[in-house]
Amino acid sequence: MMKVRWGLVVLIIMLSLSGKAQQHPMYTQYMFNMMNINPAYAGSRGVPTATALYRDQWVGIAGAPKTASISVDMPLNAKKIGLGFQMYDDKLGIERTTGFNASYAFRIQMTESGTLSLGLQAGLLNYRANYTEAVTFQPNDPRFQQNISGLLPAAAAGIYYNSDRFYIGLSTPALLKSKISYDNSTSVEGVTGKDLHLYLATGFVMNLNRDLVLKPSILVKAGSGAPIEYDFNGNLWIQNTIAFGFSYRTGDAYVGMAELQLSKQLRVGYAYDKTFNALGNYNSGTHELMLRMEFGSGNGKVASPRYF
Repeated sequence: MMKVRWGLVVLIIMLSLSGKAQQHPMYTQYMFNMMNINPAYAGSRGVPTATALYRDQWVGIAGAPKTASISVDMPLNAKKIGLGFQMYDDKLGIERTTGFNASYAFRIQMTESGTLSLGLQAGLLNYRANYTEAVTFQPNDPRFQQNISGLLPAAAAGIYYNSDRFYIGLSTPALLKSKISYDNSTSVEGVTGKDLHLYLATGFVMNLNRDLVLKPSILVKAGSGAPIEYDFNGNLWIQNTIAFGFSYRTGDAYVGMAELQLSKQLRVGYAYDKTFNALGNYNSGTHELMLRMEFGSGNGKVASPRYF
């Protein structure tokens, strides 16, 4: 019964958005594929890379978010260009958004190991809301008599600098504001300053001794109508093979993470989020899985590990 009650709470909150279709899937392990938040990241690892992520959020609450993505990115033209492609599926209650994004990054070599990238992203998303499946308090509520669906464009932009030991990036995940009305009509307009969302991500690598490497990082998320949110992260690598990490997301959750470098090409990761706000009393946490495969360069060698 509690699952049903809180499933309805999630549904009510969701429906209050009045058919807005621009969602931004987020992951705890964003640092493993920052194309999710910054298109300028494409090609920055220097080799073709494929990453799969799956997030099962707020386990135990009916209609809670479930998100999956598969992305591929690669450098081209002597690493002066980065290309990236991403498919994702994001479910929340009666809503579902499936999308495809293509990213282009122009990369400028600044120092021997440092590169500045300017990135743009364009995409298309299919948004659906099955209102007729909702269980309402008032029978035959006219607002729930028709489903809505449609295709909408998406765009993002960012700037990213990285070296072997440091990275920093600033991006906006949505340059367009789009929504679908109850008559299935769509509207798309450019985002104005007050509606602009910004992500700032930075991190570095510090050698503690020959066997231990510490990788702290932070993600700052800012948007209109919401408090600024911070993700503080720290990962400790042991002999460049296994890593354990901890994250704190302000106002939301504590996170434990583990990574395993199975080979020079293959890495797996797992994260568990424990919500500490009021919602935490009604769910048993969030699980997130990551799988990354690097395909090497022309000589078949991949430097291991690549920290960013």
